[in-house]
Amino acid sequence: MSSNQSRAQAIAQITNRVSKSYTQTEPLKDIWASDVFNLATMEEALSKNAFKAMKNTVMTGAALDPTVAEVVAAAMKEWAMAKGAKFFSHVFYPMTNITAEKHDGFIITNPEGGSITEFTGSLLIKGEPDGSSFPNGSLRMTNAARGYTAWDPTSPAFVMTTANGAVLMIPSVFVSWTGEALDKKIPLLRSNLAVNRAAQKVLTLMGETEIGTVNSSCGAEQEYFLIDENFANARPDLLLCGRTLFGASAAKGQQFDDHYFGAIPARVQVFMQDFEDKLYRLGIPAKTHHNEVAPGQFELAPYFEAANVAADHQQLMMTIMKSRAKEHGFMCLLHEKPFAGVNGSGKHVNWSVGNATQGNLLDPGDTPHSNLNFLLFCGAVIRGVHLYGPLLRAVIASASNDHRLGANEAPPAIMSVYLGDQLESVFQDIKTGELLAKAEGGMMDMGLSQILKFKRDPGDRNRTSPFAFTGNRFEFRAVGSSQSVSGPLVAMNTILADSLNWMAGKLEAALASKSDQTQAVIVVLQEVMEKHGQVVFGGNGYSTDWHKEAVEKRGLRNLRTSAEALPVFKEQPIVELFETTGVLSPKELASRFDVYAEQYVQSIEVEAKLVINIATTKIYPAAVEHITAVSKAAKLGLSDNGLGGAVENANAMMADVAKLQAEIGKHDFDSIEAHLKFCSEKICPLMLSVRKSADALEGVIDDELWPLPKYFEMFNIK
Repeated sequence: MSSNQSRAQAIAQITNRVSKSYTQTEPLKDIWASDVFNLATMEEALSKNAFKAMKNTVMTGAALDPTVAEVVAAAMKEWAMAKGAKFFSHVFYPMTNITAEKHDGFIITNPEGGSITEFTGSLLIKGEPDGSSFPNGSLRMTNAARGYTAWDPTSPAFVMTTANGAVLMIPSVFVSWTGEALDKKIPLLRSNLAVNRAAQKVLTLMGETEIGTVNSSCGAEQEYFLIDENFANARPDLLLCGRTLFGASAAKGQQFDDHYFGAIPARVQVFMQDFEDKLYRLGIPAKTHHNEVAPGQFELAPYFEAANVAADHQQLMMTIMKSRAKEHGFMCLLHEKPFAGVNGSGKHVNWSVGNATQGNLLDPGDTPHSNLNFLLFCGAVIRGVHLYGPLLRAVIASASNDHRLGANEAPPAIMSVYLGDQLESVFQDIKTGELLAKAEGGMMDMGLSQILKFKRDPGDRNRTSPFAFTGNRFEFRAVGSSQSVSGPLVAMNTILADSLNWMAGKLEAALASKSDQTQAVIVVLQEVMEKHGQVVFGGNGYSTDWHKEAVEKRGLRNLRTSAEALPVFKEQPIVELFETTGVLSPKELASRFDVYAEQYVQSIEVEAKLVINIATTKIYPAAVEHITAVSKAAKLGLSDNGLGGAVENANAMMADVAKLQAEIGKHDFDSIEAHLKFCSEKICPLMLSVRKSADALEGVIDDELWPLPKYFEMFNIK
């Protein structure tokens, strides 16, 4: 199928499409994690001592003896080859938001010319890709290219089976020869370690004696769009940028609210069943799927997992989502705003911390005020978001997410914390020195005998909050749909670790003054609310009043664009935060700013060049042909007013194209910050100006001449 087909060809292809069907013949219990070398598989494949060592490493992060790696490698090879694998790969997560892999064969030759298979502990432990060919922020120069991948035994290996064969995939970290993290996994593992160390201090001061390893957990709701691949192939902007750079609003979009939770289109249902079957085989707990608000938009939500495994699974999920969509004749769009005028896509990251002994430390239990551990950990989050809210904004900054943040489908760029009425009241009582019993949510009774009564939650939800408490976890709602969850998890873990370390010092001092534990907790939380309570907000985050109050009265920062947000990585408090917690060295943090800033600039420049190309080679010729035909008809006396502003809009579009072309060649900037600002404040508005005229042309040019598939065509899945 051509990647440059016409709109008419796309429509013809769709009209003649034969729909696929899908039948799952194997029960879930037979396919669940069947392609995963997890603890259950290891228990059967390893010796008792090797399995015990592996289980200890997986559950607690304890160091693994290299001799155990030899045993694991042998068992892993036999298991994978039994599933048809002839290759293995260290799969890693560079600073690109996508996965990377290099496949090596199990095969080696012997002197007699025969072949044998080999997979040793050393091959399992270490691989060597090129460290300078991935984004690294100057940590690796072209002439100093060495980088290493290293096995992460806490995330299970798996076999990826495709039409091209099966490969043993080994989740790994990616590190430079000089020891700096080049990936998204190392900082996440370090941030979990930082949380555990800090939490152990606080829990010990709270009188806990048996304290399991504290780890963060994650469940990320993934939103995405599906369009027919034929339409995508007729849209260069979708193929190269993942979003439509042109397109007039459809007469019917989402205004009737009839797509959200509606009946899933049959063709999409087939894709979902096939896609989730693949996820189940890889042990990825897909839990919920449904239609989202915008036409052609859907959501998949997994069950909670340990943060490191959840991050790996999220990356794998996005990869499989795209590949399976293609098998069903779709293009899966993960861009945050692929279509103007309808909701974009986010990735709501549900995050909590806990362990095997104390349980979920962000679960208030029966009544929030009675659980001192919960109040301390919740207070630590409040302090962290207030002090480091700009960091939370920076880790979700991208050219694509800028289109979504602040609109009515996404939270504002101002970072605030929503607690719900009951919990907010508890913290306000603490601020005034009181700790009173609070009413529970009560029973929901609708007066209908056939509808069972159920317990109502003690607080409503607030979809306008970027960081909301939702009963036993916090939901970071501002993360972009195409982004890795690792960056947000690293930021949340690190600010929590910092706050818990601060709390440990305060608690120790309060307890030394002979305060009892309850009084010591109140003293610490009083200081939290006095200094940081202004970040708590339960109102409408979309309102102009809140934006004004947040900035002018509460001192919160409103970093509206990535150009404003990304330089936060260079601010001294952020550098000190990551250095003191041991999550990122100053050099590693600086590299991330360089990488993300470069990615922002490159994204904008690619879009700008494509705007020029499409406007010049597709839209303008269509406009000229239309104007010529209408003008000829007018001379024949058929019409004298059929142009509808086509001449004016065509001229305006090409005038803005000329301006845009003159600007994108500029690169003489004093700093990367200046380049970011230039792209945000100069290039982006010019692209919008070109689009405004082009979209006006779409409304008047002969439908047969318009070169790009239109919104209403792409929204309706057939």
